[in-house]
Amino acid sequence: MSTNPINYKTQVAILGAGPVGLTIANYLSKQGISVIVVEQLASLIDYPRAIGIDDESLRTIQSLGLIEQVLPHTTPNHAMRFLTPKGHCFADIQPMTREFGWPRRNAFIQPQVDKVLLENLKNYKTAQILFSRDLTQFSQDADGVTLNIQTADQQAEVIQAQYLIACDGGNSIVRRTLNIGFDGKTAPNQWIVIDLENDPLATPHVYLCCDPVRPYVSAALPHGIRRFEFMVMPGETQEELSKPENINKLLAKVLPNTENIEVIRQRVYTHNARIADKFRVDRILLAGDAAHIMPVWQGQGYNSGMRDAFNLAWKIALVVEGKSGPELLDSYQLERKDHAKAMIDLSVMAGHVLAPPKVWQGFVRDRIAYALNYIKPIKQYLLEMRFKPMPKYADGALVKDSNKHSPIGKMFIQPQVKLDSGESVLLDEVIANDFAIIAWGVNPKWGINDATMQKWQTLGVKFIQVLPAIQMDNPQRKKLDGVITIGDVGIDIRTWFGKTTQSIVILRPDRFVAALAIPQTVNSISNQLFEKLYS
Repeated sequence: MSTNPINYKTQVAILGAGPVGLTIANYLSKQGISVIVVEQLASLIDYPRAIGIDDESLRTIQSLGLIEQVLPHTTPNHAMRFLTPKGHCFADIQPMTREFGWPRRNAFIQPQVDKVLLENLKNYKTAQILFSRDLTQFSQDADGVTLNIQTADQQAEVIQAQYLIACDGGNSIVRRTLNIGFDGKTAPNQWIVIDLENDPLATPHVYLCCDPVRPYVSAALPHGIRRFEFMVMPGETQEELSKPENINKLLAKVLPNTENIEVIRQRVYTHNARIADKFRVDRILLAGDAAHIMPVWQGQGYNSGMRDAFNLAWKIALVVEGKSGPELLDSYQLERKDHAKAMIDLSVMAGHVLAPPKVWQGFVRDRIAYALNYIKPIKQYLLEMRFKPMPKYADGALVKDSNKHSPIGKMFIQPQVKLDSGESVLLDEVIANDFAIIAWGVNPKWGINDATMQKWQTLGVKFIQVLPAIQMDNPQRKKLDGVITIGDVGIDIRTWFGKTTQSIVILRPDRFVAALAIPQTVNSISNQLFEKLYS
């Protein structure tokens, strides 16, 4: 072992090259922040992992400038169907809304998207990726975090960073070393995942068969891949189930025959439902599975981690740049923990629908679900996935108001908008990764004094005026200095403002509504928000 460790210095160290760590690294790199990603493995994981990516995650990937590279690896509008043992569909979930600019449910193969994220990091001179590194110890003080790591050939290395983001999975060494509680439950049963090349069924969508003998999942994935998941029965082991003859026995349950099937890989896993007591200890933050893990049944483990990434990345960028105080990072847990817990509860509930703890509960489920599927409001509730708790932050980096139906703390819509050039684009392409002050019909800068304007310019902000698209062609339209004018192609933005009593919305870089105002109050509301950002 070398006695002269190699030293690295960076602004942010990220432990774990999974989707959350890679997403944060890409976002920070795009903002000019130096990052080092440390990964224990020699390369990215390629075994069966997440297969569902939602509209919020795609919007996050859009913010990285990578949406065009990722979309070809997805199947949009991926329906989820719950089947009785006899094959009757008692719940057919087909959310078709695109309020955030992308389909709400999409199939994908996680390692393919992880690779896009990794390859893009190589384009940034301020980003480094260190594979085959073990974290041996770490410490922090008022000035930063020190990580002691070791290469595969036992070369000692030291990383000094201002902040550490631990994205090192459900068994996080950082969380355990910091003695952070990880409360919750581990399901008593395991499941085996089998991925097949050249899909032998080729039927679209994902099917969850609620078979009381052995529940299973059958999912069509992009690029002609089929995933099956079967519950592992008591006494069965991964070693036994992974034998070709036993794989064939499982597949015989769902395929006419098992000849010429091409197994890519298989893996046995356990369902956990746990959440960390806290997401931050001074200069160290937890994200993704290190902060919360959940069963797969709503495809929310991956997507919850991506919500962490988008919520945390813009905040830590502002803090590292000295544009906000470190107290801003407290809002990360304040905003994310409750929603992560809600997604855990939803995933556990969905698992109980698929495999009820007691057989009689399955019979009750089938009869109730069959009846409810014919009641239009309830059917619509299922079809549009309205049962999914959407993030709404009650406190944090925002300015609350007294209206319980206020959109403050919710993600803003992303419709198509018209530019001066005549081109139509999605709204986020106009905002980039900045704050945005968006006004309906008027000058969003009116009413903002010089001192407040200086603070906004320091933070980075886009001033956006929205008009009905037809007014964009008015030759007498006054051009506003320092303001981007866009046209509301449909009536989406006008409808959104029509549900409020305000005409100006202040958006955070993660597209969440930070505050509402009118021209006469936008200056004072801005300063209330600054108190949350600068404290």
